[in-house]
Amino acid sequence: MFETLSDRLTSVFSSLRGKGRLSEEDINATAREIRLALLEADVALPVVREFISRVKERARGEEVSKALNPAQQVIKIVNGELVEILGGETRQVRFAKNPPTVIMLAGLQGAGKTTLAGKLAKWLAADRNTPLLVAADLQRPNAVTQLQVVGERAGTPVFAPEPGNGVGDPVQVARESVEHARRNNHNVVIIDTAGRLGVDSEMMQQAADIRDAVSPDEILFVVDAMIGQDAVNTAQAFLDGVGYDAVALTKLDGDARGGAALSIRHITGRPIMFASTGEKLEDFDLFHPDRMASRILDMGDVLTLIEQAQRTFDEAEVEKMASTMTSDEDFTLDDFLQQMSMVRKLGPIGNLLGMMPGMGQMREQIDSIDDKDLDRIQAIIQSMTPGERSNPKSINGSRRLRIANGSGTQVSDVNGLVTRFFEAQKMMRKMKNGGGMPGMPGAPGGGGNRKKAKAQAKKLKKGKQRSGNPMKARQQEAERAAERQRRQEEGGQQAPQLPPGLGGDQPKLPPGLGGGPNMPDLSNFKFPKK
Repeated sequence: MFETLSDRLTSVFSSLRGKGRLSEEDINATAREIRLALLEADVALPVVREFISRVKERARGEEVSKALNPAQQVIKIVNGELVEILGGETRQVRFAKNPPTVIMLAGLQGAGKTTLAGKLAKWLAADRNTPLLVAADLQRPNAVTQLQVVGERAGTPVFAPEPGNGVGDPVQVARESVEHARRNNHNVVIIDTAGRLGVDSEMMQQAADIRDAVSPDEILFVVDAMIGQDAVNTAQAFLDGVGYDAVALTKLDGDARGGAALSIRHITGRPIMFASTGEKLEDFDLFHPDRMASRILDMGDVLTLIEQAQRTFDEAEVEKMASTMTSDEDFTLDDFLQQMSMVRKLGPIGNLLGMMPGMGQMREQIDSIDDKDLDRIQAIIQSMTPGERSNPKSINGSRRLRIANGSGTQVSDVNGLVTRFFEAQKMMRKMKNGGGMPGMPGAPGGGGNRKKAKAQAKKLKKGKQRSGNPMKARQQEAERAAERQRRQEEGGQQAPQLPPGLGGDQPKLPPGLGGGPNMPDLSNFKFPKK
């Protein structure tokens, strides 16, 4: 959604790097480029003017003039102002003290209200809520049927007493749904109202009547993020005609310029609460202004990635995979297949990589990634026998041909997978032995460090080996003798004079213990060879 804006802002900030001090000309040039970037992104002109004014005012202040890195300070200022425009803090759902909590959806036809109702229901159910969908859109053809299909996919019951298609009273349906929710222990009611093709006074009045009948705890204005500048006018018209508490943005995965998201909050004063980022019901979450600003400035969104992983991965699966990574057993193709399936649960690979910092500069490479490649890899591995997965070295030419035929791929695809797997296995083995990642030192306490320590201890214990070359052996013996002589001399100079019996005069031992004639001469004694 914000690719164009992100690319422009990244290029603007790259010109500031390396400057030890920003002049007035630098600040004006930067502000001019940011203004053009925002206007090209369809941000409303009043929003752009105020944004640029605040950025220039702060850029001329002490926080930049006295900074060691002025460019980073300017980026920090722009990031802070973007967060402020997008709403500042994350807006949470306000639940009613006495259930059910009633959430009413309003917006133009085609904005995605019905689909968003199913996404919202699934999102709430994941937090141990029991939502109920209400089909109050009785005007659009098959709107009731569509909501029933979406509700079935989301695993949420739908209250639809009227068939729709112009039949039934939506106000009465909304009123009855609240009582139905109380009787059936639903703590959240989501009312899908009819959309409008434009600012229609009759349909606006219908939405206002539904609002008065059920007194919703939250009214969400659903807006298509691809609508552009007209989103501001529509948002203001709905605010005046119906009123709403927050905004839900849909189609944030589109290729529009995204200025609506930056304009609605500033113009209407209503925060953005939810964002829909894909076609699947799981592609939906709270809107975090700070994270969105970070993504616009190509600083990544690692927190969202972590939260997605926590929601998607089972704790038992993660612990099992961690134990596999640290065990003495080799990394197998079964482990690789399990890891790949866990990553696939998070969504498209391109979306995951897009949340990493600095990935905006590699957008073309990310866009070229095809998730079907992972499907082919999965088909190849699943075409192998359990023995071949645990021991890929047994996969000879005839087996590779059989695997390729079974997976619908080429032998070259199987060869490439096996080769890459052996490289990954070698890297995993190195990490387990304490070698760490390439270019990084081994982890303390790793197996490789223990082996290295044992080798060093053995070498110290064994000492230098005697060379087989006679001349070199004599030279080594002379060096050792000189070293012993030097240590004796140093020891004689530094040793303190101890009293008799403690090192000054050696005590006389009794006969048989080393001091008398009964003590055997051990000067020429040699230990027998084994």
